[in-house]
Amino acid sequence: MTLKEEYQASLKSSDTEEWFDLHFHRPLGFLWAKLFEKLGVSPNAITVASIFMGVAGGVMLYFHQPDLAWLNWVGMLLITWADTFDSADGQLARMTQQYSRMGRILDGVSGDFWFAAIGFALVFRELHFGDCITGPHFFEEHAWLIWTLGILSGVSHALQAAMADLYRQFHLFFLKGSQGSELDSAAKLKEQYHQLSWGRNFFNKLVLFFYSGYTANQERWTPNMQRLRRVLAEKFGEDGVPSQEFRDYFRSLSKPLMKYTNILTFNTRIIACFIAVIINAPWLYFVFEIVVLNLLLIYMIARHEGICKKAIKELGVRG
Repeated sequence: MTLKEEYQASLKSSDTEEWFDLHFHRPLGFLWAKLFEKLGVSPNAITVASIFMGVAGGVMLYFHQPDLAWLNWVGMLLITWADTFDSADGQLARMTQQYSRMGRILDGVSGDFWFAAIGFALVFRELHFGDCITGPHFFEEHAWLIWTLGILSGVSHALQAAMADLYRQFHLFFLKGSQGSELDSAAKLKEQYHQLSWGRNFFNKLVLFFYSGYTANQERWTPNMQRLRRVLAEKFGEDGVPSQEFRDYFRSLSKPLMKYTNILTFNTRIIACFIAVIINAPWLYFVFEIVVLNLLLIYMIARHEGICKKAIKELGVRG
């Protein structure tokens, strides 16, 4: 296998990859993955390293004093570097077949740690320094407002990231089948959770407790998708993989939405964050997440639910 072929095999799919990732994060991630493969570093170790870098980068965004403002640029560099590691862990896992649910969960929460650090840093930055638009003491005098914006932004981010991940995995299910997707079921996860003992499997049981709740929350927001999954399971067995004709049909409906799904992941929101920091108006980043990205999320949910409803009707013809 040539280096180019190995790189292509390390990607999830051209359907779900974002342009900026394909031309920046993924190539750099692949180089890191090749290096770490030679060094014998595991994908999970890379993910943990990315968490520390991303959190450190987030903390750096707090500083606004003239003599320390350069730390903002260090923070932006660290967050970008962390994201190349976030690419590298998945690419290395695909290159070396080191798949694990723990790795998927760890990879999923890594970004949550980064953005939690960013959120707290920006809240305290506004409380202590203010900005050029609101004035130096506005949020100091209205602390409840910046805390409300920060919390709503964090909750919004968590939901947006969860739904974006679900839509990507569902698309990959139709593109590559059950082996090419990391689609999970809350019911199966809860069944596995109850089979484990707190005494002998404390950590795994704890992880499954939170992960099953995370998956159940995804399913609550997607009733038509879950109905389609049940119909597929009834018609095509436990894996629920339909005929190639139907898979191509659903993919044709889902693929145009992937560009919107990508907006809800990393690149667009971190660019908005960096711009807000550079112009010294961090609160604008919170507003962007709460208003713009939530409107996009509502649109995505409505469109995807409509697609799933249409697909259920088509199953009788194309299944």
